[in-house]
Amino acid sequence: MNTVSAQEPGSGAGPLGKVQPRQLIVTVYGLYARDTDGWMSVASLIQLLADLDVEAPTVRSCVSRLKRAGLLEARSVSGAAGYRISSETERILRDGDPRIFAARRATVDEGWVLVVFSVPESERARRHTLRTQLTRLGFGSVTAGVWIAPGHVHDEAESMLARHGLRAYADLFRADYLSAGGGDADELAAKVRSWWDTDRLQRLYVDFLAAHRPMAERIATGAPVTDRQAFTTYIGVLTDWRRLVYLDPGVARELLPGEWSGTHARELFDEMHARLAGPAHRHVERVRGRRHPAGGLSERPSGRS
Repeated sequence: MNTVSAQEPGSGAGPLGKVQPRQLIVTVYGLYARDTDGWMSVASLIQLLADLDVEAPTVRSCVSRLKRAGLLEARSVSGAAGYRISSETERILRDGDPRIFAARRATVDEGWVLVVFSVPESERARRHTLRTQLTRLGFGSVTAGVWIAPGHVHDEAESMLARHGLRAYADLFRADYLSAGGGDADELAAKVRSWWDTDRLQRLYVDFLAAHRPMAERIATGAPVTDRQAFTTYIGVLTDWRRLVYLDPGVARELLPGEWSGTHARELFDEMHARLAGPAHRHVERVRGRRHPAGGLSERPSGRS
């Protein structure tokens, strides 16, 4: 996906550090524009970002940069100036939905997928793209040209290589871990810690819990929360969570540190999503000036990122 802290909307810092307004704009578009053909008016976007303490000139500047990057496209609807997400942005958001809202954790016996690649020095830009995309899919580095991920990531990796024109530089293998010690869980867990920085990820999950648990507990006790407060809190939680889950490789729980905070962080996110998504959406609909059906909106968790 912040930020807006869960304790104090608009504070500007989440557990992963200060969130850029551009990241908040992507979160807002991902959550609330896809049910309007990916479009949102500039006026609505400015008002929603004002709720997150982002000033109008900053919003306009960030939107312009997103347009130049090909992530947004200018379009007027019924005389209102606005932007819609590009087809590539729509694909990125759609691909990210399962990871954000229903991430799968691997099992020990499902094996691994290896990407073995070699990109000439003259094509360093392609090498950078390849490494960036592998990281985004949760791959860890075994050596410079050999990257690894849980076996269920195979289809995503194949699709990514084809989409970016990188298939000629990489080979994919399904693999089991073998060693002189028989590949037992303790030995494999040590390897996992060398392929991924699980200690850092653990700290980030702890920080996420510290940042957002106080507000979650307040809400759970029935403290009143307005739709606007729900929106600012939810955008903050989701933006932080979105950035965290792309760092998590999703390896089997048995291969992670014993006191793994990622499990508790997932539970907290799911709880806040269930409680805040509906009223946050009501606030957005009110800002966009659309009639809201009696009884509120359903949450539709699997279709938003």
